[in-house]
Amino acid sequence: MTVQHRDSLINSKVSQGRVGVRYPRDNSIYQQTMKINGTPYRTIWPTADNTAVEIIDQTRLPHVFATLRLESMRDAERAIKDMQVRGAPLIGVTAAYGVALSMRHHASDAALKATCDKLLLARPTAVNLRWGIERMRAFLVPLPEKERADAAWREAARIADEDMAICSSIGEHGSELIRVMHEKKKDTVNILTHCNAGWLATVDWGTALAPIYKAFDAGLPVHVWVDETRPRNQGASLTAWELGQHGVPHTVIADNTGGHLMQHGMVDMVIVGTDRVTAGGDVCNKIGTYLKALVAFDNRVPFYVALPTPTIDWTIRDGVKEIPIEERAAEEVTHISGLCDDGQVRSVQLTPKGARAANYGFDVTPARLVTGLITERGVVAANAEAMRVLSDIAPPYIDDDQLERSR
Repeated sequence: MTVQHRDSLINSKVSQGRVGVRYPRDNSIYQQTMKINGTPYRTIWPTADNTAVEIIDQTRLPHVFATLRLESMRDAERAIKDMQVRGAPLIGVTAAYGVALSMRHHASDAALKATCDKLLLARPTAVNLRWGIERMRAFLVPLPEKERADAAWREAARIADEDMAICSSIGEHGSELIRVMHEKKKDTVNILTHCNAGWLATVDWGTALAPIYKAFDAGLPVHVWVDETRPRNQGASLTAWELGQHGVPHTVIADNTGGHLMQHGMVDMVIVGTDRVTAGGDVCNKIGTYLKALVAFDNRVPFYVALPTPTIDWTIRDGVKEIPIEERAAEEVTHISGLCDDGQVRSVQLTPKGARAANYGFDVTPARLVTGLITERGVVAANAEAMRVLSDIAPPYIDDDQLERSR
């Protein structure tokens, strides 16, 4: 896995990138919508010769824009573990490409099983990881070994295409909520979000930020309160960066500011993403989300969760008891990185030497605190009965017409 030569300080001009990605599925150019310094990008794309995939290295944002080349399943696993890619949908797509890369080298039943088992351990909380891997496994198992490599590549590309279409649809449904709020308020709609659930967390468009982008592009006045989201600061570093790239007005705030803002009527709605939603509507998302939901409930501020339906784990009901919560390295809490006056990015220690730190990556928001789930199928209540429509009528794949409408 190598850093490509396009590394650059983000404040300087990014070198010319792709305006489309060529997929072997139909040799068409698939246009991206989100831009970096005016250049359209996806978060993951195949190389021109279809021998590898490239990703945006999100650990180096917002100060340095760099891409990485993934050439093997091990590269994909490392990218997921080290959070060079992050966000449940993008993790699922990266894992699918990890399976495809593995099939290029070994396509036996044993190799397929070993690949899937290894990738499943990369990160435990995001259900899309399992969804992407199991979909690839189910697709490849019936095929002869000699056909698996090419078929896996096409299927991974289709999963990426579907993610973009799904997120575009989430944006359409969610932007309607913003429009209604604007018509009621007759002024700028202030939206609070936590962590990063924008296009950097998906292939394109995003989940929680997709409605904001759609509303902004439609000319609706919006402003986003961006939680910094300790300890990795995905809000301050990633959400603020991508909103700025798109020109959306926003303000970064400390994590504990949301309560004050809501008490004073400065937040019209909260929209967050999620890594897993239970069949009963409990929402697992970045640590700190539960506290925002409690504050929103107390101040009668609508609290929405945006998600693709593959993020729903239909096998569990009680999120607090059943969802495994990832515990990450203490250094993410005790240290912080930033851009120094000399232009170098460095890490410094915040805590006294020897201080212990706990680093729980996620928490669970009970369904009773959630106003609604914004999905590609529409907005539904966060309860088992309302969510049944998502499991009963949802086809396993987005159809070609929906893919075309998202382009």
